[in-house]
Amino acid sequence: MSDPQLQVENVTSPSILIVDDNEMNRDVLFRRLHRYHYNLHCATNGYEALEKLRQHDIDLILLDIMMPGMDGVEVLQKVKSDPQLHHIPVIMITALDEIKSVARCIEMGAEDYLPKPFNPEILMARVSACLDKKLLHDQEQEYTHSLEARIEEQLVKLSQSQLSTIFATSKLAESKDPETGAHLERMRMYCQVLASDLSKTEKYQAIISEDYIDCIYTASPLHDIGKVGIPDHILSKQGKLTEEEWEIMKTHTTIGGDTLRAIDERHLGNEFILMGIDIAENHHEKWDGSGYPQGKKGDAIPLSARILALADVYDALTSSRCYKNAFPHEQSKGIIIEGREKHFDPDIVDAFIRCEQAFIDIRNRFQDE
Repeated sequence: MSDPQLQVENVTSPSILIVDDNEMNRDVLFRRLHRYHYNLHCATNGYEALEKLRQHDIDLILLDIMMPGMDGVEVLQKVKSDPQLHHIPVIMITALDEIKSVARCIEMGAEDYLPKPFNPEILMARVSACLDKKLLHDQEQEYTHSLEARIEEQLVKLSQSQLSTIFATSKLAESKDPETGAHLERMRMYCQVLASDLSKTEKYQAIISEDYIDCIYTASPLHDIGKVGIPDHILSKQGKLTEEEWEIMKTHTTIGGDTLRAIDERHLGNEFILMGIDIAENHHEKWDGSGYPQGKKGDAIPLSARILALADVYDALTSSRCYKNAFPHEQSKGIIIEGREKHFDPDIVDAFIRCEQAFIDIRNRFQDE
């Protein structure tokens, strides 16, 4: 007698897999469960059962303990150790003299057992209880995934809102210097290009991840945020600054760092705020130690600030100011190469040379108004 199978599954009904090498047992279980309109699948051995579990979404397994080849205990062990299958409830089918095996299966994670010969009322009571448990699990999983999605959506919205606020503040600082134009847009892209190139080198591939690249793109507009604290008459002065005015101008680095550090106290551990602090405070430090505000040297300067320092100088060189015309790319490139191991980290100068066409394209795309 061949095993009956349903031709079309009802997507709203639970699916049950019957695993038994005895054809009569399979047929009895199938006929008794069929009247309740379950989607039924049959397997004659453990190997076939595992294959059916890969092919179908099963809600309950009725699993015979004694089978040739791979017995029910081994199948149960494989099911409960598989992250994709372990949540499926299993009812062990057993003879009355296999109680020790049943106890072992319960310890391994089986939900229940069903003795032979099958009692129809006990069969349906245990099947219904296990299917209710599976339905509750699925509902909890669906709720958890939905909740995670909603939380993630809110975090994205919150993050975007925070970024927009901080970027707007950066634009406010930029607006106090009317000649900077599309400076922030160019800066974030220059930094992204340099970080991406460095990430492909042996020295930096373990340091610069995709998250780092995204972070420096986000944090780079914060570099001059401290200019909101510099008097307008100094920022907008047409001629050369006096020594006293220059000392005041240099404090935009510490003002920016302190401002962002205050934000970090409210949002501890935010990566782009922490990187923003590094950039704001250190983007005027120089590789040879001759920069400000602390005169840091070499690797003591945070990598993000070293990257931004080169981008900032390139943008200043290729931009028009009241006191100078914009330098062409080749002249600007020569000045940067001359500053290798003096103003700039040599690794970042090398990355700039490799990426110079990208710099030219960015400069052309984001023109000053």
